Amino acid sequence: MTQRIRPFLMFEGRAEEAMRFYVSLFADARILDIERWRPGEPGPEGTFKLAHFVVGGLTVTCFDSPAKHGFTFTPSVSLFVDCTSEEEIRKVAPALAEGGSELMPLDNYGFSRLFAWVNDRFGVSWQLNLV
Repeated sequence: MTQRIRPFLMFEGRAEEAMRFYVSLFADARILDIERWRPGEPGPEGTFKLAHFVVGGLTVTCFDSPAKHGFTFTPSVSLFVDCTSEEEIRKVAPALAEGGSELMPLDNYGFSRLFAWVNDRFGVSWQLNLV
């Protein structure tokens, strides 16, 4: 059996909102499936439980945990995006940063003529690089 490794993003009530936001930003992104909590399961019946979506050719799993946790995302793990046009990076970087924070604002840093590192409003960290 071949192993499959993919990012798993755990939220506390905002997974569906985050997933739909990410899919709206990137060309060829799409939602593969959505699972909702069923009767007798830990989450409120009918609410978002788990989904898989594709962004930049990468399949990502996102989950809404009914349990509250004392942790969230950290910038030490980020999604690194190779943007193929200046138009794309100038659209995506501010959209992801809105309501979040800029760790490295969109600029020329020498190693890249246009690069940004942001934490989005959901706490997920993104590095955006113009190739």
